[in-house]
Amino acid sequence: MKRKNLMGLVSLMILLFLAGCGKVPQDKIDAAKATIETLRAAEADVYVPEEFANLENQMKTIMASIETENSKTFKNFKEQIVQLENIVASTGEIIENTSEAKEVVRGETEGLFEQVKSVLVENKDLMAKAPKGKEGAAVLEEMRSEIAIIETSVAEAHSMFENGNYKAASDKVKAAIEGVQSINTELQEAIAKIKRR
Repeated sequence: MKRKNLMGLVSLMILLFLAGCGKVPQDKIDAAKATIETLRAAEADVYVPEEFANLENQMKTIMASIETENSKTFKNFKEQIVQLENIVASTGEIIENTSEAKEVVRGETEGLFEQVKSVLVENKDLMAKAPKGKEGAAVLEEMRSEIAIIETSVAEAHSMFENGNYKAASDKVKAAIEGVQSINTELQEAIAKIKRR
């Protein structure tokens, strides 16, 4: 009788253990998903896109693995639990990396603002020296319009920068620099033609 009770107790313990191992770790899944959203809010997807994409891919792989494991009769999610916990544990490091990358972009963008301002000033000086014949006047007017558009774009970028959107500001200023440098080259070539004559 005692032996039967003992065997029944052992069987019950084994079943409880298997049931415990066989339950989808929803709390761990939710924590990992919350981690990814926290990182997105911290702009990790913008400033450390490779790290963020890697984490998202890990999450997709883990979820696929959980689905596969859940289809089995005897389920065991130990491996997936460890992987989910690793995602949560990586939050601090990725937020730190995001913050560092953001600071680098901020510094670079400040330099870009100086660069675009310098070329704009140079362009205005070159325009005073540019040929002003019939064709030249029309070209200069077109350049003035382009410069006005670029200046508006730079002002918008500056506003983005002030709001902490360093990456968007950086992209906008880089495009502005391409525009002013193109005008600069055109002006220098036009002035060089006059000097050759």
